[in-house]
Amino acid sequence: MRSSCVLLTALVALAAYYVYIPLPGSVSDPWKLMLLDATFRGAQQVSNLIHYLGLSHHLLALNFIIVSFGKKSAWSSAQVKVTDTDFDGVEVRVFEGPPKPEEPLKRSVVYIHGGGWALASAKIRYYDELCTAMAEELNAVIVSVEYRLVPKVYFPEQIHDVVRATKYFLKPEVLQKYMVDPGRICISGDSAGGNLAAALGQQFTQDASLKNKLKLQALIYPVLQALDFNTPSYQQNVNTPILPRYVMVKYWVDYFKGNYDFVQAMIINNHTSLDVEEAAALRARLNWTSLLPASFTKNYKPVSMLLLGAVESSSRAE
Repeated sequence: MRSSCVLLTALVALAAYYVYIPLPGSVSDPWKLMLLDATFRGAQQVSNLIHYLGLSHHLLALNFIIVSFGKKSAWSSAQVKVTDTDFDGVEVRVFEGPPKPEEPLKRSVVYIHGGGWALASAKIRYYDELCTAMAEELNAVIVSVEYRLVPKVYFPEQIHDVVRATKYFLKPEVLQKYMVDPGRICISGDSAGGNLAAALGQQFTQDASLKNKLKLQALIYPVLQALDFNTPSYQQNVNTPILPRYVMVKYWVDYFKGNYDFVQAMIINNHTSLDVEEAAALRARLNWTSLLPASFTKNYKPVSMLLLGAVESSSRAE
């Protein structure tokens, strides 16, 4: 009996050690965040073991776990009609809000889910419930795009999927089918989905062949650049739960089908360019010390983008 109590105490202590992470005092429900972080870390470690054993790619295994626990079928309610279909070969889930007699044509949002270009789905509960709420509250048609993920495809195929699906949706006959006002269409997405939404917005702005244009772009904590991993937000959240900086850098490497050997160099901004003149133009666009207000920059200092070639030469000389 005594040995069982000792063993139980030890297991509880180990579990608490695994779950606990220091968090700012401003975080609401810190233990919920700790448990979510611990669950995600556990799933990552299981998927890494599966990858190590040669059973599957770690991102495929991790996404299988995520989707298995969160997948939701296309269930309609009295307020919102939900259907799975495809737009020009790209799977989408369409949410149609309730019709209003005084508003025959609805507004619309093309939504792109996040997940580091490798995880999640338009068909998991979180995004299904989000899009259902948007469709009902906005009286809108929400098109949630199920784009292909890493490692089945890499950059720029995710962008191509989103562009193809959205161009199909913007056809006059398709908008008429869903009773959508062509003058009130928004593109939106979170995290990596925000990145894809921004890329799509830039392309559509320059595409003269498009008869119907996007009216609004709404990006939710978007991932917009991979040139400086020491902006104030990256420095502030270097060890943030669920998505610490080194994990975000690895998602970028996976997206570009790169090599994890470069992760540490990217973290200290040694990846921008091996040529000073080529790097200068890029750095000028990312000079956040002048672009961001003091409320964001605070006391953070930029990390110099050292030339990797110079560092390697110095190391060899030693």
